[in-house]
Amino acid sequence: MNTSLVILAGGASSRMKSSQTKEAIPARLATQANSLHKGLIELGSEGKPLAYFLVKNAEMAGYRTIYFLVGEDSSPFREQFSNNAEFNNIEIKYAIQFIPSDREKPFGTADAVFQTMEQHPELQTKKFTVCNCDNLYSVKAMQVLSKSSSTHGTIAYDKDFLQFSSERISKFAVMQFNSDYQLLEIVEKPEKVKMNSFKDKEGKIRISMNIFAFNGKIIFKYLNDCPVNPDRNEKELPTAIRNMLTDYPFSMKGYPLAEHVPDLTSKNDISSMQEYIQEYYK
Repeated sequence: MNTSLVILAGGASSRMKSSQTKEAIPARLATQANSLHKGLIELGSEGKPLAYFLVKNAEMAGYRTIYFLVGEDSSPFREQFSNNAEFNNIEIKYAIQFIPSDREKPFGTADAVFQTMEQHPELQTKKFTVCNCDNLYSVKAMQVLSKSSSTHGTIAYDKDFLQFSSERISKFAVMQFNSDYQLLEIVEKPEKVKMNSFKDKEGKIRISMNIFAFNGKIIFKYLNDCPVNPDRNEKELPTAIRNMLTDYPFSMKGYPLAEHVPDLTSKNDISSMQEYIQEYYK
């Protein structure tokens, strides 16, 4: 069983901080959205950070070691989670996504996982799961990957159950599987006209919400060698996965799931995330 989870929280939250909201949100949340990492925005009736709910779900799914990949100042996350009596069953560790001297922003998700594995070499020898800090994945999704016996795994979300606009979904990665749900291709931000070509045997378009289980012995090389996307100037996980599948075809199993994944990208998402947490985390 895979009991290690890497939570990617090294981004600058620039879209959140620069966004405008169509709905009024409390001044406290607006201030936090402009100053904190998205995962630290306090939600729910008790004002817990989004990352708290993610860690609680991970704990219920069976994860016992959480690696937070954060920016160069890890103190905001440490203040929330270090010596927190609510997480007695979990060991929380930290890694820093250092920014190269010739860049102003982090170098992408593949670089984030690579730096985490460099700073915690034990991840180079075992299986672990990776997910975003600004998505609230369900216990079920996390548990599926924790129990997966496949070399690598991912959740294949049914596009029809994701409560996002078509425009927003077009900015996600789309996955193509064979009849046994072995991953054949993953494409970041595909052209809209090509979306239907990715339908699976059930006629469903499968979306990646950036949650994967990896065999550290295999994926490390492809993260290290990941080329830079020429359009976005970042090292992206889908690129590393595609390159890995060239050498290890059919090694990543997709697990179809029909459910929504609440996302906190901009200020427009705060109200819906607040409503979701208040409904399901009473």
